Amino acid sequence: MAKDRKRLGDLLVESGLISNQQLEDALQIKSPEQKLGDVLLQQGYITEQQLIEILEYQLGIPHISLYRYPIDGQVTDIVPKELAMRSTLMPLKIIGEKLFIAMADPMDYFAIDDIRLSTGFEVEVSIATKDDIIKAIHKYYEIDEAVEELLEEEKVTEEKDFEALSDTDSPMVKLVNQILLRAVQERASDIHIDVQESKVVIRYRVDGVLRTERTLPKHMQNMLSARIKIMANLDITENRVPQDGRIKVNIDYHPIDLRVSSLPTVYGEKIVMRILDLSSALNRLDKLGFHPENYENLLQMLKKPNGIILITGPTGSGKSSTLYASLNQLNSEEVNIITVEDPVEYQLEGINQIQVNSKVGLTFASGLRSILRQDPDIIMVGEIRDTETAEIAVRASLTGHLVLSTIHTNDSISTVNRLIDMDIEPFLLAASLSGIISQRLVRRICRDCRTDYEPSLREQEFFKKRGLFVDKLYKGRGCPNCNMTGYRDRLAIHEMLVVDEKIKDMIMNERSSTELREYAEKTGMMFLIDDGLIKVSEGLTTTEEVLRVATER
Repeated sequence: MAKDRKRLGDLLVESGLISNQQLEDALQIKSPEQKLGDVLLQQGYITEQQLIEILEYQLGIPHISLYRYPIDGQVTDIVPKELAMRSTLMPLKIIGEKLFIAMADPMDYFAIDDIRLSTGFEVEVSIATKDDIIKAIHKYYEIDEAVEELLEEEKVTEEKDFEALSDTDSPMVKLVNQILLRAVQERASDIHIDVQESKVVIRYRVDGVLRTERTLPKHMQNMLSARIKIMANLDITENRVPQDGRIKVNIDYHPIDLRVSSLPTVYGEKIVMRILDLSSALNRLDKLGFHPENYENLLQMLKKPNGIILITGPTGSGKSSTLYASLNQLNSEEVNIITVEDPVEYQLEGINQIQVNSKVGLTFASGLRSILRQDPDIIMVGEIRDTETAEIAVRASLTGHLVLSTIHTNDSISTVNRLIDMDIEPFLLAASLSGIISQRLVRRICRDCRTDYEPSLREQEFFKKRGLFVDKLYKGRGCPNCNMTGYRDRLAIHEMLVVDEKIKDMIMNERSSTELREYAEKTGMMFLIDDGLIKVSEGLTTTEEVLRVATER
């Protein structure tokens, strides 16, 4: 007997997972063909695990975890892989005349009918997360046919016909496509192809941590390198000097940019591919995890008609994402924005972007000089690497331009001394500098397996020393959705030095970093460690993660 079902939005509000305001916001931005659940996931209001638990209650369909589910090997012969991928479903087992399947969308009746007609079985549906299903499909359907084909061949020699590397049916082409697809599905930021004495190791960097994905035989090394070089338009005959290139591919129906770097090592060429997903770069500033106080300070800096705003941090700390989000905030038809980058990571509509090319003499400094003749309002310099670039950036800001850039230093305060070491006159620096943001990325606790615990006395003392009082903290237990790590995704922690009149005076008089830091502490500046511990107390990350990237002052 059919029972009255509450609407999904009402159920989520009643269970306290979202607020009425969040539901209204989601309904406003939802297009007619979109499902409400998908919009709530995109906005980050709920997790996929929370959604399927509510759907289980709403539809009366059980939900399962596929992480260690004993899937019957015969079912993959009955349900084609194409159908499983297209409809995001995984066949589980057959009992009598019934075929049991897990679906991300149990309301997709067309897919259920397709399976019923193509297999002749009655279909019993359960719900699983999309990630869970995709991992299962790759685990049970793709037992690396490409690798098996390559292993069956005789050892690949240098004389091997490289034309086969452009053939879409070639085993090596299939293998590279699998490596890329798997990396995108695992949400990896980088793919490392490490060549060793007797093997080739494929590693993915997921949430800032490298882990081995698979190991390949040594004889595949040359063909693997050659295929990636062909895709990146690199010279496949040159393996003695480093090379850089780009690959543009469509993976899972959305475009992905790959930045490719090859480096000669004693055992051959090591290749690293940085995955640039445009959808993750074009964040709004309010989605980057700034503390409200820091966020307000940054908005005030961006409203100024001139001055330099610097973002500091090591490689892979999300500096580019913050720069692009700031440019998005400023981008309108009333302003002329020009960037000079090495490389141009993301193409932004309405912004003029220049790619540094040192081979033809187009450096940061020469590009920046040319930009100043193009009537710009806002200039973004990818990185200040040398004195010449720093000098032109300072002079650009003093002649009425807003300049955004990055620089490699450990924290915001030491950046001042770094620029003075680069022979920038202190009085020019004091007049031009608006603010310096230091940024790091920490892993976010998985929302599906987050649990609270009572902090130890040592932890309580640590928080107390920074002026924070906590009676409970959080950690991830580990679940299939986070690969049992307890972490899923990353968030940024910041410290922001706002250059006020007193700091300008201290810079002009060449005061030491210690004096600058003492003044910053007196005025209540939030250091990296402080912002990190606030996010720990909010249950977003762990103390271990913050201490991994930030030092205690």
